[in-house]
Amino acid sequence: MADYLVIVESPAKAKTIERYLGKKYQVKASMGHVRDLPKSQMGVDVEKAFEPKYITIRGKGPVLKELKSAAKKAKKVYLAADPDREGEAIAWHLAHSLDIDENSDCRVVFNEITKDAIKESFKHPRSIDMDLVDAQQARRILDRLVGYNISPLLWKKVKKGLSAGRVQSVAVKMIIEREREIENFKPEEYWSIEADFLKDKDTFEGAFYGIDGKKQELGTKEEVDRVLATLKGKEFNVDKVNKRERKRNPAQPFTTSSLQQEAARKLNFRARKTMMVAQQLYEGIDLGKKQGITGLITYMRTDSTRISETAKKESASYIEENYGKEYLGSNKKNKNAEGAQDAHEAIRPTSITRDPKSLKSILSRDQYRLYKLIWDRFTASQMAPAVMDTMTVHLVNQGVEFRATGSKVKFKGFMKVYIEGRDDNKKEEDKLLPDLEEGMSIKAEEIRPNQHFTQPPPRYTEARLVRTMEEQGLGRPSTYAPTLDTIQRRGYVTLDNKRFVPTELGEIVIDLLKEFFPEIIDVDFTVKMESDLDAVEDGKTEWINIIDDFYKGFDKRLEKAEEEMEKVEIKDEPAGIDCENCGHEMVYKMGRYGKFLACSNFPECRNTKPILKEIGVKCPKCKEGNVVERKSKKRRTFYGCDRYPECDFISWDKPIARPCPKCDSLLVEKKSKKGVQIQCTNCDYKEETQN
Repeated sequence: MADYLVIVESPAKAKTIERYLGKKYQVKASMGHVRDLPKSQMGVDVEKAFEPKYITIRGKGPVLKELKSAAKKAKKVYLAADPDREGEAIAWHLAHSLDIDENSDCRVVFNEITKDAIKESFKHPRSIDMDLVDAQQARRILDRLVGYNISPLLWKKVKKGLSAGRVQSVAVKMIIEREREIENFKPEEYWSIEADFLKDKDTFEGAFYGIDGKKQELGTKEEVDRVLATLKGKEFNVDKVNKRERKRNPAQPFTTSSLQQEAARKLNFRARKTMMVAQQLYEGIDLGKKQGITGLITYMRTDSTRISETAKKESASYIEENYGKEYLGSNKKNKNAEGAQDAHEAIRPTSITRDPKSLKSILSRDQYRLYKLIWDRFTASQMAPAVMDTMTVHLVNQGVEFRATGSKVKFKGFMKVYIEGRDDNKKEEDKLLPDLEEGMSIKAEEIRPNQHFTQPPPRYTEARLVRTMEEQGLGRPSTYAPTLDTIQRRGYVTLDNKRFVPTELGEIVIDLLKEFFPEIIDVDFTVKMESDLDAVEDGKTEWINIIDDFYKGFDKRLEKAEEEMEKVEIKDEPAGIDCENCGHEMVYKMGRYGKFLACSNFPECRNTKPILKEIGVKCPKCKEGNVVERKSKKRRTFYGCDRYPECDFISWDKPIARPCPKCDSLLVEKKSKKGVQIQCTNCDYKEETQN
């Protein structure tokens, strides 16, 4: 019989830790929270200082019974939930359920699940940190007060199944404001002039800068024509050549936010998937008989870029041995973003010596790709800066100045391992210029005026929205993924080409909140609330004061909204076609995943259809139907015949209208990192990649 009982959240984590602790320790999983506020009622007594009413979560009775039985037999119980507010709250609820003194040294925390970290943490158990618990409890009660008061109101006035929350409502508001910016955007004309210059046999590109050394913007064709008329022939004089050496520093190791952004850019992962795979890597992967189940990365919910001294020393040895001494970084301290909690380290591999290549045969494809991204980023962050040779050339003709710029990597440094992704998808390439000296005469082979129009701001991708939320201080690392998931499940936004688009329902809800509960969707208010919760965590203020200050104004607004908010009727839009079952008109209705077609004779007729988007391709299987774009249950786009179920043609790749020139079979668009490539579904025919 084991002397000590250790309780963690998940079975995977339990297996890993039990292996490190030995026979005297039994490790069991609570499967997350065992107690929570009831789902069927508010569960917060506003008359008794917002006292929460906690109950055992439905289905957790057997788990709790097993834990109580094991706790009675153990000499001591350790609570080893995750090292954050949520984990501290789980430990506190377990202590109450198992009659463990919260002031005893029952709490164990660690930032990584490795043998050394686990053994060291058990040498320093502590009591439950009630400041952390209170901060989590305050957030939970705040969200309950908002959700369980506003949501029923929205059900009554708009539609059943709606919800409102502090962070999620602000996120939807941001998406709507961006959409309205795009709708109201008025393009402005502007021009550029580019030239291809020839030096011996080398061609390089330059662009118009200005006249007589002063930068000039080109707004109209008339201005362009005046510049071109000033030029005398195509001979330019090299007026100035600036050469300099520039250092480029590596990106800092990952935080939760930057990991989600980079995984979206480089791996095409949704935020939720990134966190799910990261959790698997953190809790432990079976590396075989010799190593067993091992945690591969440090804790993945963090806004700190700090790295432990042990990890720095190990990485320095690895980099020197595998890349050379010249690739070693200066080991300077990583600077955290303002407001970062710094409770634990950045996300990094638990050991840099476990390089991705050595684990490729063990990890799943998704695990390998995410682990490699984390390993590459951390390794690069500890390496020397890259050194670039840059060159700017000023070329002049009759006072009209063109400039050409080029750069070359002189020393790769960290770029040997990893280069941070970009939102604009531009490739990082050397752009070399030929050797040029002041006074040289250079000929322009071609001078091209180009008309442009300013573009509206882009819609938010998941990565861009996460970055904006982090920059503005909305939410915390653990809230980003569930927030994005919730606003889609509620039907407030949809994803179109991986970009958020607000639905009519989302706009209605946010407009109502703006009128009656402006603080709920106010960025500054939400940021201040996060700051107040941090103050609770730091022991600087009482959680009840935070809730009380909020509720005084909120309660009055709630009464006003109950009386004055008018019922909103979302009218069904006629679709212009009749129901094939009963002959009544079909209408567009708003559902969980956006609009769909339904019979207007509901509930007598329950005929519904998805809105199908034709792509202009005849079905290659039945030759009668048309190929349409559809969505799977997991919202993944696929293509099928509109005569389904009579015809069961399906393709995950988008078919195109012309047949293969080699075998006359179906051609499809295959997406890759390089762009889109046309491929045949039957033979080896391929067309050049289109960027």
